[in-house]
Amino acid sequence: MPSLSGKSALVTGGSRGIGAAIASRLARQGADVAVTFSSSPERAQRVVDDINREGGKGLAIKADAADQSAVRAAIQQAAKEFGKIDILVNNAGVLALGPIATFSAEDFERALSVNVRSVFTAIQEALKHMPDGGRIITIGSVNSERMPFEGGSVYALTKGAVASFTKGLARDLGARKITVNNIQPGPVDTEANPASGPFADTMMGLLAMKRYAHAEEIAAMTAYLAGPEAGYVTGASLLIDGGFAA
Repeated sequence: MPSLSGKSALVTGGSRGIGAAIASRLARQGADVAVTFSSSPERAQRVVDDINREGGKGLAIKADAADQSAVRAAIQQAAKEFGKIDILVNNAGVLALGPIATFSAEDFERALSVNVRSVFTAIQEALKHMPDGGRIITIGSVNSERMPFEGGSVYALTKGAVASFTKGLARDLGARKITVNNIQPGPVDTEANPASGPFADTMMGLLAMKRYAHAEEIAAMTAYLAGPEAGYVTGASLLIDGGFAA
């Protein structure tokens, strides 16, 4: 029997890239999966169609991660559809880069809202619908540990906050056997950050393994943390970065 049979999951920002790969992988392992999207219903529907082909039940929900009311409503809709949420994957995020001296307050607030506040909101709401033994997984970044170029201080701040939040939550939720973990990818070959993009040469010079990750590799680690074999892994920030932080 698939390892996630009978489980239901919600993946924020699941219409493309890492989020779409995670949603498909969880479905292949037997879960019903809801994905949120902000601006690409066609892409989200393709992910849902893929989930349905894998034998699961798919659901696409429009919800901008910067809108905390929309995040709460999305959690509620998924819980109503599936009856519960066993697995929450906080994947939605924005890359916020720029010199700190000129970084706008508006961009700072959006980075905090999407990368930090939406994680808090989604977790708080999901816990109302999550049975004991559930799984909470956030897609953070290796940049919480290493920021080797200028202009990334705000992004590093948001991802460092998620890493610290993970440790505290593990303590808060341990009695319920709910695990809380933070995956920290290095460069991943996606449409938003292609391995042939303008940053590729710089990134390659920082990697021990001279390639970008594939989204499916991040999905595989997520599926492990979501599954029964990871019941004793909690409070961890796990690097999958090709040696970026080595």
